[in-house]
Amino acid sequence: MSDLFDDNSNAAGERPLADRMRPQTLAEFIGQKHVLGPDKVLRRAIETDQLVSMILWGPPGVGKTTLARLIANATRSQFFSLSAVSSGVGEVRKVIARAEELRRTANQRTLLFIDEIHRFNKSQQDALLHSVEDGTLLLIGATTENPSFEVISALLSRCRIYKLEPLASSELEQILDRALEQDSVFSVKKLAFADQAKELLITLSSGDARTLLNALELAGNLVEPNDSGIYLIDRTLVEQAMQRRAYLYDKKGEYHYDTISAFIKSVRGSDPDAAIYWLATMLEGGEDPKFIARRLMILASEDIGNADPHALMLATSTFDAVHTVGMPEARIILAQATTYLASAPKSNASYLAIAEAEKDVQNNPAGDVPLHLRNAPTAYMKQIGFASGYKYPHSFGGFVDQDYFPPEARHRVYYRPTENGIEQKIKQRLQNLWPHRKRS
Repeated sequence: MSDLFDDNSNAAGERPLADRMRPQTLAEFIGQKHVLGPDKVLRRAIETDQLVSMILWGPPGVGKTTLARLIANATRSQFFSLSAVSSGVGEVRKVIARAEELRRTANQRTLLFIDEIHRFNKSQQDALLHSVEDGTLLLIGATTENPSFEVISALLSRCRIYKLEPLASSELEQILDRALEQDSVFSVKKLAFADQAKELLITLSSGDARTLLNALELAGNLVEPNDSGIYLIDRTLVEQAMQRRAYLYDKKGEYHYDTISAFIKSVRGSDPDAAIYWLATMLEGGEDPKFIARRLMILASEDIGNADPHALMLATSTFDAVHTVGMPEARIILAQATTYLASAPKSNASYLAIAEAEKDVQNNPAGDVPLHLRNAPTAYMKQIGFASGYKYPHSFGGFVDQDYFPPEARHRVYYRPTENGIEQKIKQRLQNLWPHRKRS
């Protein structure tokens, strides 16, 4: 098996920790249970060698390259690997020629792994099409970018996409513990963590196992033993190894709730500068960008409402874009939405309207629907008065003065538009249509 990954010439200590700790079997692989758990499609395909060409899409350090190695070890195919950063059409054609020879002379399938396949241009991707389609190549592409945008549709249609997710804190902790227990270098050192340094290392790794192991290796090499011979890694050393300052941010703790509160209140208070500050604090602390986007959608209705109806549309589009793009680019999208919503005119009139109406409904018996508002799908229902007297507004130029409340709730007012933004026009229109209802 030709594998550019394999390089056993270096002693274990000369290879990076992240490389030394690569899983050698699927049983050792941590994370991505949604595609590799028991009875999942990809897991079964690997174990039975019933693979199809695929694109592994996910952020750095979540196991794309490792998974490709495991597939190579489990498959009965000849294996080649290329990096899209340093390879071109010439290298691809050499692999195709070799694959055709193996297929013709040995009836053997060829598996080609292309790292960062999104960096291949259209002509380079076109060079793969025929060989992937006729089965000469089994392609595995790895990308951090959305393949819908970065991989040509013709090639995409011939591949199955597997979305890999950032590793959870518990999964990073498993990887960290295994490195300390099993690595040929660090298992002989008496490494320990102080002052929640372990939790900080996991938090700052932001779901990236490679970042975690690289930082652990640097910290473990820099730390000096204490009088007891223990190599104690503290928070300061973790910060130095990560080249990042530790933020007072716990995604499950009190500061998490305080910070999102400060963020929302800054947007509500029309201070885009403060809002951006708290946004940066949350993102630097590893907050889920989709959580922030969801809160912005709620705010767009609760605090802006009809003062700027575009706010909700922008917030909804922001969530979709953040979900599609992912970090780190998602921070740009969140920044745009945050500054727009913070700068927009504000109104909580819709929020107050539903709250007041809910209170009325909860505290009073439900009113009967007036006959002229009821549905009348049968002749009998029409005969007993259902829908009788209903005036179709479009027959009167778009509006006609008639009762829409039950009698006991007539003339209630819940929605009181403000003078801000678009609501100023809405308020004037409603005052003209319903002059007897006081909306102040």
